[in-house]
This record gives sequence, structure tokens and C-alpha cells, in this order.
Amino acid sequence: MTDAAPDRLSRLDTCVLSDALDVHGIDGVLAGPSPVAGARPFVGRALTVDLAPATPAGGGGRHLGTAAVDAAGPDHVIVVAHHGETAVAGWGGVLSQGAARRGVAAVVVDGAVRDADEIRELGLAVYATAVTPRSARGRVVERAWNRPVALGSVTVAPGDYLRGDGSGIVVIPAARLDQVLATAEDLHARERDMTAAVRAGAPLGQVMGAAYERALDPEGSPA
Repeated sequence: MTDAAPDRLSRLDTCVLSDALDVHGIDGVLAGPSPVAGARPFVGRALTVDLAPATPAGGGGRHLGTAAVDAAGPDHVIVVAHHGETAVAGWGGVLSQGAARRGVAAVVVDGAVRDADEIRELGLAVYATAVTPRSARGRVVERAWNRPVALGSVTVAPGDYLRGDGSGIVVIPAARLDQVLATAEDLHARERDMTAAVRAGAPLGQVMGAAYERALDPEGSPA
């Protein structure tokens, strides 16, 4: 990534970015995926994969996720729409080896993955809904890649920005990035001032008063 957005995003945690998304009425917090191998923070742009159950006529082609891995680089987060499937893996060890070799920022799977021990050894940031040993082969196929996908209530389009840390993952639409960043940076500055006040001995009831409660009101926040 050559623009300044990744560096700005890396200085903001997912909590303040979630607050900024709230201000702008954007549903961008992923519910479900959690770290498979530790909550290593990441920033990157989405490269998407959409999965579906296999049919009797399906299969025989390349394995799911391989095109995305081969196209990925250090600026990418591979986002796998496995649609909440927890009984069958939609990502595994060999794919993780390829993603690590390509230097991807992270992998986010809305569903199950396997080869968790191998993923931990790689040190790759993989977030998923569940872990299972059951293979996708003969059970799950890739429906498409590099197109908009739905992860629960959140739509992720190729090129959207993702930020992940120990609190979770947020998705910021590329077209709204400037707005969300400006708001998040303003909220971050306010929180920094609040923390300083608490450390200086100010009562919490004063610090977290009416102004704090109204901080996410659209009319009281920066555009």
C-alpha cells in the first residue's frame, strides 16, 4: 500500500473505528471471527472469496481460495465468506502456507478453518468463527472470488479496508474511508484527553458525563 491510510489506521484501534462507523451509520463490525493464532493486529485491503456447498456436478477444478492467494500481497487481507459454516473448513494449512509466503496481512474467515496448529507455527494472523478437522474437499467449493461478499450483516467489497486487533475486526468501505478516518482521529484525540484527565485525578462521573454520552451523535461529531 502506498497511500497514508494504512499508517493512519494502524494508529487507531478497532474500538474507536467502530465508534466512527457508528457516527456515519455504517455497519462495519464483524461478528464472529476471532483469532485462531493470537490477536496479531493487522491492516489491509480486502481480497474476497465466496464459498458455497459442493454439488454432485461440482469439483474437479482448482481448490478454493487458491486464486486469491496467488493474487495476494502484503497489502491484502483475504476475506473468506464461508457464511457461518462451522462443520466444514473453508481454509486450511496449505492455503495458510501460501498466504504466509505471499506475506498477506491477515486471513478472515466467516466460518471454520482447520490445521490450527500449523497456522500457529506460521505466525499468520487468521481469524475464524470455529476450528474443525473436516476437509472442504467434496463438501465446499469456491463460487467466486474478488467480488463483494456478505459476512453476516456486513458487506465486504474488494479494496475495502480492514483493521483487526484484540477487540475484533472492522471493515471500512473504501469510498467512506476519509470520513471515517477523520471522525476516528477526532474521537481518539478526545479519548486521549479523557484518559489524561482521569490520570490527573478528575472524577469519572465528570469525565464520562453528558459530553461522553453524546460523542457518537451524528450532529455533534465531525463529518
